[in-house]
Amino acid sequence: MTHIMDAFELPLTAISLEEVTRRSGLPRSTTHRILEQLVHFGWVSHIDNLYSLGQRSLRLGAREIVYTQLRAASHARLHELACRTGFVVHLGALDGNEIYYVDKFGGPGAMNVPSEVGGRAPAHCTALGKGILAYLPPESVHELYAGVMRPGRTNRSIADMTALHRELARIRARNGLAFERGECFPNISCVGTAVSSSRGPVAAISVVAEFGAPVERLAPLVLEMAQAISKDLVRAEELVLTATQIPGDHARLPAR
Repeated sequence: MTHIMDAFELPLTAISLEEVTRRSGLPRSTTHRILEQLVHFGWVSHIDNLYSLGQRSLRLGAREIVYTQLRAASHARLHELACRTGFVVHLGALDGNEIYYVDKFGGPGAMNVPSEVGGRAPAHCTALGKGILAYLPPESVHELYAGVMRPGRTNRSIADMTALHRELARIRARNGLAFERGECFPNISCVGTAVSSSRGPVAAISVVAEFGAPVERLAPLVLEMAQAISKDLVRAEELVLTATQIPGDHARLPAR
């Protein structure tokens, strides 16, 4: 089992069964059997024929490495986004049914936003959280909340699972754009969307303005930056995978 886990050199690594077999040195049938056991117990995730570290693995210390990777891949672009808009910009990741603030940038003259790096907020109350939740299967969202919606931050917060699923459907219909208007803090509005690695959404970015501001005007720029960061993440994964291939090995990169 150790040989299997060692195949995932970085927390965001997503590789095929053939690649795990090659890296572990185990027979293919043995590799597949162990991987399926690890998937069953949450140590490994299996999506679109690619394997990656699961939530249980990430909770044991790899999560901070993921956050470091996310910050490194997005820092320059989020700083640019803050400068171009003049607003506060967030980078956040989903942790259970909460959003974890991974990074924060303030544009020139930006308003004071009561959030902090390392802080948390209910995912259903934020553009960051809703942007990621919209990409999850409905049953996974239901499982995250155990079918019960915890109290929101304000009287504008989504109050039940039915309303949350309706909101996530609207976000999917807007190509992943999520809006928040006084749902987490009463005096702010946000627009956000998810960023993805080769294994799917891993975080989200948002721009924060005062309540009532026309944040819809910022949507095209937010989408542009999210897509650029996603490409950077995928490119970094491909470089790592290429660097770990044995010279002369013609195994192709996993299809996305």
